[in-house]
Amino acid sequence: MSPASTGASTDVDAVPTASAAVSSPAPAADDSDSRLTPGGPGYRRMSLALFLAGVATFALLYSTQALLPLISGEFGVAASEASWTVAAATGGLALFVLPMSALSERFGRRTVMTASLAVAVSVGVLVPFAPSLGVLVALRAVQGAALAGLPASATAYLAEEVRPRALVTAIGLFVAGNSVGGMSGRVITGWVAQEWGWRVAVGVIGVIAVGCAVAFRMLLPTPRHFKPGSLRPRVLARAVRDHLADPLLRRLYAIGALFMTVFGGVYTVIGYRLTEEPFGLPQGIVGSIFLVYLVGTVSASTAGRLVMRLGRRGALYLAGGTTAAGLLLSLAPSLPLVLLGLVLITAGFFAGHAVASSAVSKTATHGRAQAAALYQSAYYIGSSAGSTVGAVAFHANGWAGTVGVGVLAVAGVVTITAFGSRAARRTTPHPNPLPTTR
Repeated sequence: MSPASTGASTDVDAVPTASAAVSSPAPAADDSDSRLTPGGPGYRRMSLALFLAGVATFALLYSTQALLPLISGEFGVAASEASWTVAAATGGLALFVLPMSALSERFGRRTVMTASLAVAVSVGVLVPFAPSLGVLVALRAVQGAALAGLPASATAYLAEEVRPRALVTAIGLFVAGNSVGGMSGRVITGWVAQEWGWRVAVGVIGVIAVGCAVAFRMLLPTPRHFKPGSLRPRVLARAVRDHLADPLLRRLYAIGALFMTVFGGVYTVIGYRLTEEPFGLPQGIVGSIFLVYLVGTVSASTAGRLVMRLGRRGALYLAGGTTAAGLLLSLAPSLPLVLLGLVLITAGFFAGHAVASSAVSKTATHGRAQAAALYQSAYYIGSSAGSTVGAVAFHANGWAGTVGVGVLAVAGVVTITAFGSRAARRTTPHPNPLPTTR
């Protein structure tokens, strides 16, 4: 059976025997491979372009998250209702990521990503003028649907244009852009909103996203390895069916959803917790809490080295354990301990996300955009679920309720990863032990 069907990994999970390490020299680099590689021409432009796309995507997608207490106050609604301004955006992305990936198979990754950013930033100009919560939620849903063209198309672009050995690092940089966008969007909106209100704050994010979109289009190299696919429903349905039939991909999709359930719940609710007693922090300081996203930038960009050292499943165990430790630590009624807990949650989440998303790109042998789209759909369904369920749990049981939801999600990650490890051991033949010599 193939590694994809067993859950085993041929490149990061397998541990070579001593004799194999001695007798099999490392393969030489293929000089005829024209795909991008670190240090090569075009790689830095590509990395910066997709980094900026990640910044714009997450800054727009979560632009209201740090502002929920202010939105609740203006419209006179509870946290569970205001949280729909986040859940609608991530839900729209989850619903449309698969159709958008199909368009990218036909019309090209760069074309779809450019169009998606253009529509999303245009809607971003309208968001500050929403007259009611219902209109705001509707605009956010449209914005999320527009952004659906970015995540799956970006990972498919990288899988086609970057050499396999550099893929985890390249995707890690894109995920790092996500973390910078999420962090800067929340910090900027927090301070701007403290002085001029939440409407001006989301307007500023829209202007920043416009700049990122323009720079992205100017920097991203023209694809050289894209081959147009078919838009026929039967062909697309077959690709989706093949991916969902792969047990390894199913596990990776579930892991992405569960990690994002934790992250969505924690960062949707944390603003309410920190503005209430015993902390009572002002909006600007609460927005600055999201500077811990810089930890995610580091953990995502180093995910490749983590996988090389621990293997994919070992890296997922470490990411899950780190996230769980952060959740439990955040229960303390001490601001420094809460901040340390957020650091651990953020580091664990971004590492786990980078490992899982890069494994999807490596595992899929065809219909990569659809494979990545299914992951992104599961991922953002997890975000919507986490935002909504986390807010409901907070309303019912306070911060402990939100932490309880997160711990259950991490337990799911560990359980699925352990199941994959057992499946790999059952299906991978064990080599005959070699005699030892002294």
